[in-house]
Amino acid sequence: MQDLIDMLHRSGCSCVLRNGNVHTYEQRGVADLYDLLHRHPQLLCGAEVADKVVGKGAAALMVLGRVKEVYADVISEPALALFAGAGIPVSYALSVPAIRNRAGDGWCPVETLCRDCATAADCLPLIRGFMERNATRVTTK
Repeated sequence: MQDLIDMLHRSGCSCVLRNGNVHTYEQRGVADLYDLLHRHPQLLCGAEVADKVVGKGAAALMVLGRVKEVYADVISEPALALFAGAGIPVSYALSVPAIRNRAGDGWCPVETLCRDCATAADCLPLIRGFMERNATRVTTK
């Protein structure tokens, strides 16, 4: 896992995944994990993942994708709880009560959406709606 963590920090990407081959990702938020779960779920299944920021939504996508192990520079307590419930080992540099939004003046929107969800499966339709709304905004601008 240390080589993935080193690559995460050296490359400037947002996420590094190894499942046989090593893949790097650069989209913001949960976009890459959402795309992987829906387009290439075989890459998540059994993968080791090193990510810069992991909130409850990202954790839900990784749990649903059945990753093997996770490292996060920053991870939320709700994300840790989801991983623990799924039996997925996690290491991290910093644990926080919740992931903040980019402006730093509130919670991350996906963390807010998933706040009251009991399971990873409960988070998925909320994340899907969020991704669809954001895709529409990007397309119509």
